[in-house]
Amino acid sequence: MEFTFGIITSTGVSTQVIESIVNQNITEYEIIIIGGEKEFEYENYNVNHFYFDETSGKFTAKKNEITRHAKYENIVYMHDYYFLHNNWYDGFKRFGNDWDICMNIILNQNNSRFRDWVICYDRNLESKDFSLDEIRRGKPTRYLPPYDYTKTENMYVSGGYWIAKKYVMEEEPLNESLGWGKAEDYEWSERVLWNKKYRYKMNTYSTVQTLKDKRLSAEIL
Repeated sequence: MEFTFGIITSTGVSTQVIESIVNQNITEYEIIIIGGEKEFEYENYNVNHFYFDETSGKFTAKKNEITRHAKYENIVYMHDYYFLHNNWYDGFKRFGNDWDICMNIILNQNNSRFRDWVICYDRNLESKDFSLDEIRRGKPTRYLPPYDYTKTENMYVSGGYWIAKKYVMEEEPLNESLGWGKAEDYEWSERVLWNKKYRYKMNTYSTVQTLKDKRLSAEIL
């Protein structure tokens, strides 16, 4: 199984993140970094670093740039504060390659579950349904439902980390008119997942973890 790891940054990517990928011993893979100015730090690794004009304000475009440059079918989209657990690749070999969009377990620094299998709204979980506009304005509608991985209606893929086939992201790129904090991941999830256009699956055999504390955890969603 081949992978492109696309990492977006505005500063640089730590060696811990890079080495967590390298140490998977994947036969065919590449690492793409979009943004930041520390390409000299990647000299000892198989990394392709691409300059990005940080003054453009086109934060979402970084992820579409990953798609444009990727040479492998399976693309991991990640921010620079996630690292892979040692069993990540072995978990994917066990899980298989029969999916269009995929998520795996995400852990906070304290090992609690973070925002991996999340539903945007659910009549069975909430007393009120919220419109997409309300969700975009920050209404508290993110819930981790019981871990029923067959339930994909109204699932939400958090923009910090996910995996997708290249053809999916070519057919349905992120909306670059929606920048950071403007619900570009909600809009993409509604367009791509809620309409059941592609197969979205959960891989419970692979894990990534955050390098920094996140404001929201599974326990309080």
